[in-house]
Amino acid sequence: MGCDGGTIPKRHELVKGPKKVEKVDKNAELAAKWKYCALSQERLKRPIVSCDLGRLYNKDAIIEYLLDKTAERPNVEAVVHIRGTKDIKELNLTDNPEWEGERRNTKGDRYEDIHCGMFICPVVGLEMNGKHRFCYLQTCGCVFSDRAMKEVKTEICHKCGDPFKDEDVVVLNGTKEEVEKLKERMEERRSKAKTKKSKKSKAAESVSTSSESKGDTPSPPVDVAGGSSLQNGSESSQSDVAGPSGSSSSSKSSKPSSASSTKRSIQEMEEKSEAFKSLFTTHSSAKRTKDQTSNWVTHTPYHF
Repeated sequence: MGCDGGTIPKRHELVKGPKKVEKVDKNAELAAKWKYCALSQERLKRPIVSCDLGRLYNKDAIIEYLLDKTAERPNVEAVVHIRGTKDIKELNLTDNPEWEGERRNTKGDRYEDIHCGMFICPVVGLEMNGKHRFCYLQTCGCVFSDRAMKEVKTEICHKCGDPFKDEDVVVLNGTKEEVEKLKERMEERRSKAKTKKSKKSKAAESVSTSSESKGDTPSPPVDVAGGSSLQNGSESSQSDVAGPSGSSSSSKSSKPSSASSTKRSIQEMEEKSEAFKSLFTTHSSAKRTKDQTSNWVTHTPYHF
């Protein structure tokens, strides 16, 4: 049972055994999560944003997706939960001084450290390469390592000083369990926002309906017959007051003339003192004699 040339086949060449399970390279997986965009699969470059689930994206890729959601993209499932720019947060990252960029090993004569991260923790100095847990704050977007958050426990951001709560901490590229917790938290937050919006809309509707009801209240009914009788009575009274002429306009014009005739000048009031009367131009002290008046016209009439 030999082949041509007298070769003898081995068992593994004739018998097909079970297929080996392909193992994913851990280094490649970490590099794909921490160095490449989860949507476009391109290298991460500033500005870098993250969602409520802790995934890293290029901001340009997210904006292109939001502008045109019908276009075919490789990893659309990773951004289904993103509805707008309010669902993402731009990260405030700290550069790694040891990171030399993409052109650090162009010749190929140097050792390339795969685990060297582009960013580090500003408190502890750990590199953000996937070996250590990192998280960011939804209030300000600053990124820290989990070790720094545990060792230095504060309610104020270590980098910018903004206050935050435990609910504002989001783990970056967490495990499946952590992602599920973040999903539940995201759904709770969105449900609370919906209830707040519904309450505000209901309050606005109630205010508008109340204002409309006030504007639509019927005016008190007016008795036409009584109104005509009142008008007739008022006309008769006006005619009686007008006298034999019978015109109401003459009575109205006579009122201001009578009022003007009753006016008295301040100088004729005996109850007022001379000091008070001297304040006015009608007082004798304010009048000038012929000697004080000038024979020519000047800019100031009081020149003498």
